[in-house]
Amino acid sequence: MKQVIVVTGASSGFGRLSANALAKAGHTVYASMRGTTGRNVAQAADVEKFARDHGVDLRAIELDVGSQESIDAAVARIVAEQGRLDVVMHNAGHMVFGPAEAFTPEQLAELYDINVLSTQRVNRAVLPQLRKQGKGLLVWVSSSSSAGGTPPYLAPYFAAKAGMDAMAVVYARELTRWGIETSIIVPGAFTGGTNHSAHSGSPADLARVAEYEAGPYAGIGEQIQKAFAAIVPPEADASSVADAIVRIVDTPFGRRPFRVHVDPTEDGADVAFAVIDRVRSEMLHRVGFSDLLKPRING
Repeated sequence: MKQVIVVTGASSGFGRLSANALAKAGHTVYASMRGTTGRNVAQAADVEKFARDHGVDLRAIELDVGSQESIDAAVARIVAEQGRLDVVMHNAGHMVFGPAEAFTPEQLAELYDINVLSTQRVNRAVLPQLRKQGKGLLVWVSSSSSAGGTPPYLAPYFAAKAGMDAMAVVYARELTRWGIETSIIVPGAFTGGTNHSAHSGSPADLARVAEYEAGPYAGIGEQIQKAFAAIVPPEADASSVADAIVRIVDTPFGRRPFRVHVDPTEDGADVAFAVIDRVRSEMLHRVGFSDLLKPRING
């Protein structure tokens, strides 16, 4: 069934790959990004070119996840054009790399804003429409770091992604009675196919960085990057995440998986989350809220 979908952070990486794949699967997809007439004008034009070249319904739309006004305007436009909104993919995010101590609190706040608070802004814009429809799907792009291997120098990013994952889990329980389904996609480390690593931020306090480089952690940053690049299989393809998202969207309502792992490095998140999610589910059973584990079929 053809779905109307909005993907956040779709200028590149998992977002753009997923938008392309979902459009090719026959859906109407809004590839959202900020700066469609500015910094991302070329990316927006490329979205439209892809749509023409492949004969698919893929559209670039201005949406800055840092601005409630921008999000509200984008969602209003989608609903005005389509009369509905079926799937929301929370993908927008940013990565940083460096010793945790060297990041200022303001940098952590900004990172948390991009990776976590942005999903709250988007939800407050889209959920009234999905609740009105009595049906919908939220797809959250999490990270294997939330329950798997966590090397040094990625603490702010890991903390933000863990926060997003926690939001996704609890939101899921608060939306099932509205008929809104949740699927969390958990990518592992991909060193190619995304701009996460290439565009990652760095600590603002260079003096603290220098202290680490002059001390017992000298050179560890480069060592970490090399070590993780070495365990990513050469055949690892970021488009496999997009393919998994297409499968989720195309699965009939009520049968979609709650969590899907796409992890070429096998860092153990699938094992840990299996236990974590089971413990959380069993607690809901115990206190009499079993119905919150599956979306209600309305109408």
